[in-house]
Amino acid sequence: MAGLPPVRLGAIILSAFAAAFLLRRLLEKRVVTSADGVLQPKRQFLLDFSLSLGAGVIGGMLNFDIHGFPVHSALNLIYGTVIYGFFIALDMALARERTVILNALAQNTVLPPQKRLFSMTRRFSLVAVAAVICVGVVAISVLARDMSWLTQVGADPAATRDAILSVTYEMIFIMAVLLGLAVNLIVSYSRNLKLLFENETGVLERVSQGDLSRMVPVATRDEFGLIAGHTNSMIEGLRHRLQLLGALKLAEEVQRTLLPANPPKVAGLDLSGTSIYCYEIGGDYYDYLRLPEGRLGIVVADVSGHGIDAALFMTAARAFMISGAQGFRSPAGLVRDVNRHLTRDSAPTSQFMSLFFLEIDPAEKTLRWVRAGHEPAVVFNPVTGAFSELGGDGMVLGVVADLDYKEYTQAGWRPGTVIVIGTDGITETRNPSGEFFGSANLRDVIRNHGAEPVDRIQSAVIEAVQDFRGESPQEDDVTLVVVKLM
Repeated sequence: MAGLPPVRLGAIILSAFAAAFLLRRLLEKRVVTSADGVLQPKRQFLLDFSLSLGAGVIGGMLNFDIHGFPVHSALNLIYGTVIYGFFIALDMALARERTVILNALAQNTVLPPQKRLFSMTRRFSLVAVAAVICVGVVAISVLARDMSWLTQVGADPAATRDAILSVTYEMIFIMAVLLGLAVNLIVSYSRNLKLLFENETGVLERVSQGDLSRMVPVATRDEFGLIAGHTNSMIEGLRHRLQLLGALKLAEEVQRTLLPANPPKVAGLDLSGTSIYCYEIGGDYYDYLRLPEGRLGIVVADVSGHGIDAALFMTAARAFMISGAQGFRSPAGLVRDVNRHLTRDSAPTSQFMSLFFLEIDPAEKTLRWVRAGHEPAVVFNPVTGAFSELGGDGMVLGVVADLDYKEYTQAGWRPGTVIVIGTDGITETRNPSGEFFGSANLRDVIRNHGAEPVDRIQSAVIEAVQDFRGESPQEDDVTLVVVKLM
């Protein structure tokens, strides 16, 4: 090979690589660009490396057949093209990966995390080991050849000096070429890492500012692709959570419209009511129902559980209650009809609801009530300071369909009498020590504020419950209706 003119040797090698280049243009579209984006860099490397190897083999065979190169010279040519092709193929694969990344950014390509991870450390280690092996074999082969040549120079000092300089320049040139190829790979790899870092951090900055409109394009099979996939899953989860929060906010607004905006104006009665849910929506319910002959019905109910399912059950109960009040005959009849409808709907869910219904007749000064598994109403006489209860028996609604409820009656009252109807969220509120607020604390608040207007009594009870709870979370819905009889 040393006796062959450089122009002819270069022409042979150039012809082999020109044929490989033409074949590359034909194969690239079919082999590389037709594959998924994350697979294209690997296929690009295999294609370019295979073509370089093929060009080296063709060049070596031509020199062996046409010019009579010895076998070892042909193998050296093949080996040289293999090393050069290795670095070029890596550079082309990185360029292809960069193209895939840019296309993914432009198209906002979103894919799930790759099931098979080809880690960056593993890829970098393989490339580094292969590069070191290539450089080492080149250095060893060149040194071995040059040392053999130096032994044939002879004892002439000038010839020896020229040979040493020639070997030195050759080694410097070879190492400079290899170093340039290595530096080019490092720069190309760094450009890809910069794109991936900027893309990931840019999307995460948007997320931190509440912008969930962008996803992280998945363009690699390494840790960046894995992180991008899981980041996208996180963004999808946040989007879904925001949708749920929006739906819950709307449901909260809707449920608030189902509760009385203001108590009705009824001669001889002073009324106030409120519901405070532990979540956005809840299962507590209270309402005022206009009944025949100037009477007023007050209903306070508590659905088992919390959240959306309890709110929906409460909405159904409210509809049945309002519908039943149109043909009202008695508290027991109304509660019986509501229970029958609720039991039909609650069978698949096993939900139930406690309820207290109070009918007040201001003209006759009579009370009629039904207690369906609910807390009894507390009655306070501000003149004597005595407490009593509107109690009685009765099962919760939604368990047994054909059930008759007992109705209780009380005639007459002292002016200023206070009736408090609440849910167990009041008495069962716990402080940080785990103690319950209880009925005693409730009665103390009523006693201390019984002479005040009902809205002040209500506020005092709520404030006392909140102060008692302290930093502990609210565990149950709180509903309270206060009535003052004139």
